[in-house]
Amino acid sequence: MKPRSLVFDLFGDYLRYRGGEVRLRGLVALMDCFDVPESTVRVVAARMRKEGWLDARREGRETVYALTDDSWRLLDEGRERIFARATGPWDGQWHMVIYSVPEADRALREQLRKKLSWLGFGMLSASVWISPHDRIGQVRASFAAQPAVRIDALHARSEGAAADRDMAARSWDLANLNKEYGELLDRYRPRLADYRAGAVRGRDALVERMRLIHDYRLLPFRDPDLPPELLPEDWAGRRLHEVFLEIHGLLRAEAEGYIDEVLGTAGG
Repeated sequence: MKPRSLVFDLFGDYLRYRGGEVRLRGLVALMDCFDVPESTVRVVAARMRKEGWLDARREGRETVYALTDDSWRLLDEGRERIFARATGPWDGQWHMVIYSVPEADRALREQLRKKLSWLGFGMLSASVWISPHDRIGQVRASFAAQPAVRIDALHARSEGAAADRDMAARSWDLANLNKEYGELLDRYRPRLADYRAGAVRGRDALVERMRLIHDYRLLPFRDPDLPPELLPEDWAGRRLHEVFLEIHGLLRAEAEGYIDEVLGTAGG
């Protein structure tokens, strides 16, 4: 787990519920739980401040850090992708983005593709991206200040269920994603008994809860959250999501209690 990611996760899962800020010595004490030395914490915090991810203020002889508004927006978007899943039946309608970006603006084109992927769109063909969820407004809003980006939107239905499944299989690498979901499920499901029995406590609970988030979150960011009728048989994604939510909840009290203990001891 990289130090920068740990800082974001500590704010997102813990510090936001404890005033949304932390003294440097408190942050150092928390990062020590993950064997990150003080010198590294200071460098990372300074760099994140310079890059606009952290705000800092002086309180006497101490530095107090808080996330910037941009950081909170990024965290909230990420949290929704990790914890939320679409509910209700699919209406059978695809939402399509057809874009054009001048050849000279390759960086902008790559930025657009990354945003589409982040929002769960899949590339059906060159410059044509689809999603079963209507997030076209979010795409437009993200590039409203970029006149070089032209976006045409279509809402359409296919010829039927077989065509829908074929389009989904071509737009996303569902087989490989399902394999990775299954591997992570096999890793964490056997630990449920210990978690349910309260066998993991204190620092271990904090570290394991943070590692759970670290291990799991890379998959939802690649998952378009398709309705069941578009997914391969024996889809492991939803089963892993349920295990993830249960473990995250089971370790919460111990992890939060240890956070409070560390911050209290450090005066953070």
